[in-house]
Amino acid sequence: MRFSRLALTAVAALLSVGTPLYGGVNNGLALAEESEAPDAAASYSPPDGAEPYEFEAEVHRMLDIVVNSLYQNKDVFLRELISNASDALDKIRFLALTKPELMEDKAELEVRIEYDEEAKTLTVRDSGIGMTHDDLVKNLGTVARSGTTKFLEAMGDGSADMGMIGQFGVGFYSSFLVADKVTVASKHPESDTQYVWEAANGSGTFYVNEDPRGNTLGRGTEITLHLKEDAEEYAAGSRIRDLAKYYSEFVMHPIHLRTSKMEEVEIEDDEEETEAEADEAKDEEAKEEGEESEEKKEGDDLEIDEEEDAEPEEKPKKTKEVLTHSWEEVNTEQAIWTRSKDEITDDEYQGFWKSLGSSWTNATSWIHFNAEGNINFKSILYLPEEVPQSLMQGNFDMERKGGLKLYVRKVLISDEFDLMPKYFSFIKGVVDSDDLPLNVNRETLQESKIVKIIQKKLVRKVLEMLRKLADKDKAAEKKDDEDDTKEVELDDEGNVIEVEKDEDEEEDDIDKPKPYLEWYKKFAPSLKMGVIEDEANRGKLAKLLRFKSSKTEAEDEYISLPDYVERMKDWQTDIYVFAGQKVEDMEKSHFMERFIEKDVEVLYLTDPVDEYMTQAMRDYDGKKFTAISKEGIKFKDEDEDLVKRREKAYKTKFKPLTKWLNKLYGPSVMRVSISKRLGKAPAIVSSAEYGHSANMERIMRAQAFQHGMKDDSMMRAMRVLEINPRHPFIEKLLDGCPPEEDGDDFDVEESVKDSAWLLYDMALMNGGFPIDDPDKYSVRMTKVLSGIMGVDDLSLSDEIDPPEEEDEPPEVDLDGDEGINLEDFDLDGDEFEGMDI
Repeated sequence: MRFSRLALTAVAALLSVGTPLYGGVNNGLALAEESEAPDAAASYSPPDGAEPYEFEAEVHRMLDIVVNSLYQNKDVFLRELISNASDALDKIRFLALTKPELMEDKAELEVRIEYDEEAKTLTVRDSGIGMTHDDLVKNLGTVARSGTTKFLEAMGDGSADMGMIGQFGVGFYSSFLVADKVTVASKHPESDTQYVWEAANGSGTFYVNEDPRGNTLGRGTEITLHLKEDAEEYAAGSRIRDLAKYYSEFVMHPIHLRTSKMEEVEIEDDEEETEAEADEAKDEEAKEEGEESEEKKEGDDLEIDEEEDAEPEEKPKKTKEVLTHSWEEVNTEQAIWTRSKDEITDDEYQGFWKSLGSSWTNATSWIHFNAEGNINFKSILYLPEEVPQSLMQGNFDMERKGGLKLYVRKVLISDEFDLMPKYFSFIKGVVDSDDLPLNVNRETLQESKIVKIIQKKLVRKVLEMLRKLADKDKAAEKKDDEDDTKEVELDDEGNVIEVEKDEDEEEDDIDKPKPYLEWYKKFAPSLKMGVIEDEANRGKLAKLLRFKSSKTEAEDEYISLPDYVERMKDWQTDIYVFAGQKVEDMEKSHFMERFIEKDVEVLYLTDPVDEYMTQAMRDYDGKKFTAISKEGIKFKDEDEDLVKRREKAYKTKFKPLTKWLNKLYGPSVMRVSISKRLGKAPAIVSSAEYGHSANMERIMRAQAFQHGMKDDSMMRAMRVLEINPRHPFIEKLLDGCPPEEDGDDFDVEESVKDSAWLLYDMALMNGGFPIDDPDKYSVRMTKVLSGIMGVDDLSLSDEIDPPEEEDEPPEVDLDGDEGINLEDFDLDGDEFEGMDI
C-alpha cells in the first residue's frame, strides 16, 4: 500500500501518537502540517542491494480523527527525536545492569546533533540500545500497525477515550514534516552488522540494507534528515540550539551540538618560499644600507656599527580563515525537581528559579512536592518577590503564558497550558508527569480530567505555601508580643536597666520584617480576584487577606479576617467595612464618628477590587460584610425600644423639612431621612443599602473601555441625604421651610434655598461624592463670600492707566554683594605678574 501526499502529511502530523522509535513510551505532542509534501518519492533512488518493504498503516482513516487535534508546528520533530534517543539511552543503561558487556563498544551515554548547511542535512546520533535488522523493519515500518485498527473500532462504537491515542503512534515520523528523505543507521550490541533504513517523503516503501560504511557507530542509532527547501532553517546552529534547549533542557543524558565557525589561524610558509623571501630581504637590506652610507659620509662610525649589528624587524605572521568545529553541551541545567528536597540547598532553589528566566531577584518562597494518587507528578512552584511588568498593567493572560512549564520525563511538552487559574498567574515553576495523553493538542488536553486534577492539586499547594509564609508573620508578631510583655529589671531609682543583647538576639531583630505582609502588599489584588472567581477555595483565600483598619496604627500593622472576627464586640454580628482611596481621608470621615465613639473596628478597603470582592463574598464565617457608607446602620448595643421612640419623634418633628427638601432636591437624591448615627456633621449623603457606594461610582466612571454609557443612571449611586436632627443648621432650616399645612403656598426665602443647597453640596463631599453642579456651587459660594466680606456690588473696577516711564537700565542682581573691591585681591601675587594694573 502506498501513501498519498495527504495521507503522509497525516502520518507526519501524528508525530508521537504511540510506540516510539526504540519501543519506549513516547513523550511528544503530535503536530500537523497541512501543506502538501514535496514529491520527493518521484526522484528517489533506493540504495543498491537494499531490501524493499511496504509501510503498513490506515492513515486515511486516522486522518479524520487527529487532523483537528494536533498543533500546526513543525519544531517538535527535534523534541521527538531527542526523546526517542533518551529512551534508547535509558534502555541500554537498564540492560547493562545485568549485562555489562553491552557497554563495551561505547561507554558514553549521550546524544550528539550535527548539521550541514551546504548539504542541508541534520543528524541526531545516540549511543543507546540501537536496532537490529528486524527492529528497523518492525519499529520503523509500521504506523500504529494493530493499535490503529482497534482504536478506530473503539471510536466507531463510542467506547474510546481521547487518551487512548497515546497507546498508538508514529513519533519518529515527525521527521517527514521537515525532511524529503530520512536515513537511519543503527547498530545493536547483540548484532555484528550495522544496518541502514531509508525512505523518501511520499513513498509507501522503505528500504533496509547493510551499512556499506561498516560499524561506524559502535552502538546506537544515527538519524539523518535531508531537509526540504522550506525547512532549511533547521540546518543552522542557532536554530537547533534554541530548539534543543527549549524542549530538552532537562533531559538527563548530555546533548552535544556540533557547532561551526570561521577562525583566523597562523600559517607556516614552505621552505622555498621562506628562502626566496630571505634572499630578497637581504638584497633589499644591502641596498638600503648603501644609500644610507652615501647620505651619511660624515656620520658616527659607532652609529653605523649599531645599524649593522641591529636585528632585522620581525615579519608579520600570515593568517588565513579556516572552518573550525566544536561540541557544545546544550542541556547543562539540572532537573532539581527529581531530587529529594532534603538534598537541595536554598541557593540551588534560587538558582533554578533564576534559570527559569522569571526574574533576576530572588523568589520569596517555594514549595517542592511529589503528588501521588490518581495521577502522579512532581513539581516546584515559586512565589516571586516583585510584581511582573505585565501584571502591573493588569494583563493576567500575558503573565500566565509561559509561567508553568509542563514536562513529561523531563522533556518539555508545553509552557502554554493553563495549569493555574488567572489569579495565580504570577506563580512560576515546573510540573513533570508521566500520566498525560500528550499526543492531543493543548485545547483538548486542557479539558481532560487529568489536567483538571493537576490544576486542583497545584492550587491547593500554592495555598499551602502562602499559609506557611503567613504563619511566619504570626510567629514574628507573637515574638513581638512576648518582648513587649517581658519583665524588665529596675535599678534602685526605678529606672529600667538596659540588658545587652547577644548576637543571636540582634540577628532575630534584623529578621523581624514580616515576609508575607511584604509580599501581600504587592500581590493583594490577585488574591482578591481569587476570592471573586474561585468559590471552592474562597474560604482559604479569605484567610490570607490583610487589611488596614481603624485600630491598626503602625505602617506595617494589618489585620486578617479571622483576627477581626476574634476582636469583634459581643453584640456585633456584622463585619464593618469602609471603601475609599486613602486611609487618612477615611479616618477623618463623618461616617467613622459613631464607630470611633463605640470603639468598633472598621476595615478600610483601599483597593479598587475590594468592593467587587465583598459583593462576591458577602460574608465571612457567618458574619455579613456591611459598608458603613450605606444607610440603615444599626448598633445592637443600644436600647431598641428607645431608638424606635426617638426615631418616630424625630420623623414627626422634621417631617415638613424632609418633605420640602425631597421636593427641592428632586432627582438629585433618592430620599431625605433622619440620621441615627451623625455626630458633628449637619448632614451626609450615604448610599442605599443595595446600591453603589460613592467609591464604587467613582471606580465605574473611571472604566477606560466602557461602551454605551451616555446615561449614567447605571453608574450613579442611589443617594440618601441623612440629616442630623440635633444640629443647629438643621434646626434653622426647619424654621425656614414651609409648614406642613401651608404646602406650596408658602414662599421660602432665597437665602434658605441657597442654604439648603449648600448643605447638600457639603453632604455630598462628606459622603465622598463629587459636586453635581460646580457652576451653581460656585455662584452660591460667591454669595456667601459677598456676605462675609460685606461686598454688595460685584461689578469690576476700572482698569488702571499708569503714566509712561523712561527706559531705565536693568538692575543687576549681585546676590547680596555690593561690588568688587580691588583691595580684596593680592595684586603682587604670581598670577598677576607681568600685567599692567
